[in-house]
Amino acid sequence: MAGKIDKWPLKVKEIYSNGHDLNFYRFVINSLPIAVATVNSEFKITGFNPWAEQLTGYSEKEAIGHFCGDILQGGMCKINCPLRAIVKKRQAVIRMDTDITDRSGKTIPVRMNTAGLFDDKGQLLGGLEAFQDISHIKALEREKANLISMFAHDIKSSLTIIGGFVLRLIKKRPSLDEEKKIKYLNIMKNETGKLSFLVNDFLEFSRLQTGGLKLEFSATFLDKELMELFDAYQVKAKQTGINLELENEEELPIIEADANRLRRVFANLLDNAFKFSKNEGTVTISTDQTEKDIVVRVKDEGIGIDPEDLPYIFESFNRGKGAEKREGFGLGLATVKAIVEAHGGQVLVKSELGKGSVFKVILPKERVEQEPVE
Repeated sequence: MAGKIDKWPLKVKEIYSNGHDLNFYRFVINSLPIAVATVNSEFKITGFNPWAEQLTGYSEKEAIGHFCGDILQGGMCKINCPLRAIVKKRQAVIRMDTDITDRSGKTIPVRMNTAGLFDDKGQLLGGLEAFQDISHIKALEREKANLISMFAHDIKSSLTIIGGFVLRLIKKRPSLDEEKKIKYLNIMKNETGKLSFLVNDFLEFSRLQTGGLKLEFSATFLDKELMELFDAYQVKAKQTGINLELENEEELPIIEADANRLRRVFANLLDNAFKFSKNEGTVTISTDQTEKDIVVRVKDEGIGIDPEDLPYIFESFNRGKGAEKREGFGLGLATVKAIVEAHGGQVLVKSELGKGSVFKVILPKERVEQEPVE
């Protein structure tokens, strides 16, 4: 081990010489769930943990002794190297979002934290760069921007259609027969419904973001709520060629809940099931209960969810593979999760590509006091 001490910044060598076990510090760095590279005063790599190896494609053996810029090929390396900025500004730590290039030439967005080690005279002894892949975060940001743009476009489109037919009714009213008037009014009604849906989705999202989701609890008979939803969605089921079934053989107890919000939960889950179902597929609502909880499942036989998307499906503005060409802004499942958790419950999902998904809503029979949703 003594032969490897020179590969580490001086501060670590001092720690080692004072009786601390360098193996422990190496173990800590290697165990961190983030990529870490250490460098000496010449900016040459002296340590490269397994996460750094995985992210860059270079082994520790290949990286050590090379300039960090040659290995990371960061977007700021040639323009404004964080380590050089630390030397010039005498800052202890610099945090930034930038990018690196892995061994295969792929550009990876990363969140970089760079720290310098200085002696008493302010001379750089070495440094550490900790970085993590933020590809998913950046993808969500792009998706959010795209969806907001789509939202504005859809609102403008509906308003343009409504405005056009209002103008026709005003200008051509004397010459229009009753059939055309009704046709125009129905078109306007449909577009107004679309606007209402869009606005409600974003109002709900705004409340979730600002902690403004407040529940109004009252005695709620879930059997009644689910039966009414089942009847309401029968028309949509027939129009889309989907078989809708309700399985609730055992009567559910009355619980303290916000009935309107829970209707929104199950409506969102049904909308999702219909959206991703195949023609002539079946969507099933089923219920059961345990000693402490009520369980409601919404099952479809649709396209399923990609395993890579499963951890993120309840995030706002997240739309997984297969959803790109379907309506929606990725807010429905985020709303479902927030409402269920505000009731003290949880929502779970199981899915298999090509075979469908099952969303399970678990609600406590006894009311659980919850803090306002943040």
